[in-house]
Amino acid sequence: ASYARKLYADFVVRLQASYCSQLVIVSGNHDSVAVLNESKSLLKALNVSVLAGLSDDLSEHLITLKGKQGQQALLCALPFLRATDVMTSEQGSSAQQKQQSLQQGIAETYQKIYELAKAQTKDDDAILATGHLTTVGCALSDSVREIYIGTLTAFPSALFPEFDYIALGHLHRAQRVQKSEFIRYCGSPIALSFDESKQSKKVNIIEFTHKYDMQVNEIEVPCFQKLHIISGDLEEISEQINALKDNNEAERVWLEVKLKQANYMSDVQQHLSQLIEGSALEILKVSSPQINENNQWQENDKVSLESLTPTQLFGHRLAIEENISEQQKQQLSELFAEVLSAVEHQA
Repeated sequence: ASYARKLYADFVVRLQASYCSQLVIVSGNHDSVAVLNESKSLLKALNVSVLAGLSDDLSEHLITLKGKQGQQALLCALPFLRATDVMTSEQGSSAQQKQQSLQQGIAETYQKIYELAKAQTKDDDAILATGHLTTVGCALSDSVREIYIGTLTAFPSALFPEFDYIALGHLHRAQRVQKSEFIRYCGSPIALSFDESKQSKKVNIIEFTHKYDMQVNEIEVPCFQKLHIISGDLEEISEQINALKDNNEAERVWLEVKLKQANYMSDVQQHLSQLIEGSALEILKVSSPQINENNQWQENDKVSLESLTPTQLFGHRLAIEENISEQQKQQLSELFAEVLSAVEHQA
């Protein structure tokens, strides 16, 4: 959207006036390679490197980082690696074979660029890398989608070469990978779903003069928009909303309401709207469980399209087919996953 592109351009311009003299932008799984590449040549004049999609020439992903005292480091700036970038699909391959092939392709890509970097650096020069993927053992949040649908759920960090620091993206929670000081997700700078509302958002500052004195400092990002989850029956929710109104008279708060109610109430939206009327509170999401905590009732199995992923919806469609064998359903599911992955990750 033009609004998002303007935010992107404004950020790059404002960064030029800050202490940051060099910017490297790598694409993620949600980014359009074509859109990012539109301004690649123009941004290069501002000392901004744009790496959107994997180049056939890996040396194009090697970016020299220059310090204020003349120090140098080499960055292996790899974006989100699409399955089509690093593997070839063979007809009749099982899901496990595809997973192994994708994992191997990603590992080989990192190994190749690491070897290129080693050949261009001195022994005490730091070699850094970026990546956009999910690694084994990391915590996900509701807004994080499965990145390689139907194939690779998580990449083992042991398959990374010995980079001095690896800056990873995709997961929204700031975390270290396998307790490593030098393989980290800084996470998203803002909460992107209500389950992230209690997370401390951070930026990682890596300081060094050479590879042997590297230090990582976490800088907490201020919360610019407060999110809050309230749950209970309608009476409990009303009490919590009134308490929030008293405590946050002028502060804007976005709410998710989790209604634990035995019966669907047609006027619940109207009731909630009346509760927040004239306040700084805004309800963005209302949800209700199918079964209450005491298992005393169960409402009809009704799920809105908004709450379903494409994979879940396709699974529901397969489930009602009586003339398809389980083996055929499995094959169709794998084919659907490949098509969906290609659509979501298209340039």
